[in-house]
Amino acid sequence: MKKALCLFFCLLMAVSGCLPAFAADPNELPQLKAKFLDGSGPEIDGLTIDYVYYAPETAGQKLPLVVYFHGAGQGRSPRAQIEENNFPLWASDEIQSRFTGGGAFLLVPRTHEEKGELWGDHYVAAMKATIDDFIAQHADSIDLTRLYVGGFSMGGKMTLKMASSYPQFFAAAFPMCPAYQPSTEQLKALADLPVWLFVSRFDIIAGYYTYSKKLWSEFCGVTNVPADCRLTLFGRVKDPAGRNTSSNHFVWLAVSNDLFTYEGGAYPNAVTTDANGDPVELVSPDGVVSWLCRYTSDYDGQPLTPTGTLAGNPDRLVSIVGKMLKAMLPLAFDAVKTFFTDLWARITAQ
Repeated sequence: MKKALCLFFCLLMAVSGCLPAFAADPNELPQLKAKFLDGSGPEIDGLTIDYVYYAPETAGQKLPLVVYFHGAGQGRSPRAQIEENNFPLWASDEIQSRFTGGGAFLLVPRTHEEKGELWGDHYVAAMKATIDDFIAQHADSIDLTRLYVGGFSMGGKMTLKMASSYPQFFAAAFPMCPAYQPSTEQLKALADLPVWLFVSRFDIIAGYYTYSKKLWSEFCGVTNVPADCRLTLFGRVKDPAGRNTSSNHFVWLAVSNDLFTYEGGAYPNAVTTDANGDPVELVSPDGVVSWLCRYTSDYDGQPLTPTGTLAGNPDRLVSIVGKMLKAMLPLAFDAVKTFFTDLWARITAQ
């Protein structure tokens, strides 16, 4: 029964949120994907995590590392985690140039979906060991104080798990439409970490009303760095060319393009505020990458003990139907409000 529910959850998330994404330059994306090499971490409690990675030219200096967790439907086979989304755009010359130092390492691990695994709790220790091993392989090139973590959908879930388990390890986190409700203890563990949350209020799978409204409200109450934390709330999600996407779950399209349109303009239907509620205006090219580059940690390679907060919030399948129904009422209200607002505007314009 559990396996059947896992497969149902995976299929639902894959259909709703993990279709091939748009690229800023469709001709460039295949070349960028080819730049990602294959690797795997050490075996921890019987689990070995495979990954793909991009290694920039370092020119003798140390550069940051970005760890990026994929969503459901993209862990079915090796390299699927980059073949079916546009995160490889971060390996482009344009995005790489926006990192302080002129580049960043990109590490994209894979959960074993072929076994029905969806970034379960047992992946946290193995993932930490995998990152440590990758850093050791590039010890002369990776800046330990600039380790960043992000991901979308169930990868947003894994982002929150990793960041709350090892908050001293990362300098900043950027979960996108996370399919997860962190506990109060987990959010408190993130109190000193800059966090940027991306979500659509029209996403009924893992959107604002299903998960993130409560998450953000509680997080704003515990963060010690509210001016450094951000929420980007989308309405109808569009691609960077301004075209409607097939799902409002696709907020990662915006992040992969650094939260600007293809022409470098403001992203449509997106409003950004900090954890104080103050508006944040983004001007190209200072988007997500520039925000990440503001932050460093005090991590110097010392052994870290996990906070233990994950044990108080064990991973479990949620009722997707219940979450959808919970989201329907405010979405229906928004739709009715928009309809009458537009109607009144047309009447008064005559």
